[in-house]
Amino acid sequence: MPRITKVYTRTGDDGTTGLGAGQRVPKDSLRVETYGTVDELNSAIGVALAGDLPSALSAALQRIQNELFHLGAELCVAAGNDRPGPRIEMPHVEALERLMDELSEQLSPLENFVLPGGTAAAANLHLARAICRRAERLAVRLAREEGVAAPALAYLNRLSDALFVMARASNQARGVPDVLWDSRS
Repeated sequence: MPRITKVYTRTGDDGTTGLGAGQRVPKDSLRVETYGTVDELNSAIGVALAGDLPSALSAALQRIQNELFHLGAELCVAAGNDRPGPRIEMPHVEALERLMDELSEQLSPLENFVLPGGTAAAANLHLARAICRRAERLAVRLAREEGVAAPALAYLNRLSDALFVMARASNQARGVPDVLWDSRS
């Protein structure tokens, strides 16, 4: 476990930051933007967790927050640097699929597009979903330019779907209907 003795280092005052293997890169580099967006996603999930979520969803989201730290650790190391540490693997992706399958069994079939909303918890999960989609877009671009492991890309793709399903499940658990898109308005 890393031991953090000081939050500030002053080494980033010049607009650079250190990657996991020690290289210094601009703070606006695509790699930093990608893992920074994963951090933003994790924070949005934290906001959702602070709300009134069913306990099964809370437990899943707490696990996901830890997995997002794995993903951040993986993304903060430039391609070609084999640094030991936690990584996203296919069992993480498969766990998200199982979660969605379990939750979807309890949900009514979709007959229209769902707008973000319903309960505050569901709206926060929808916000996390949108941030996850942005993280995925950045990771796809990073994969094309520098390299990202395939399970990491699959994880972000699956996670955005899981957050959508969790938002619907959260509304249902509180007896609040999904907000459906009205194409006539």
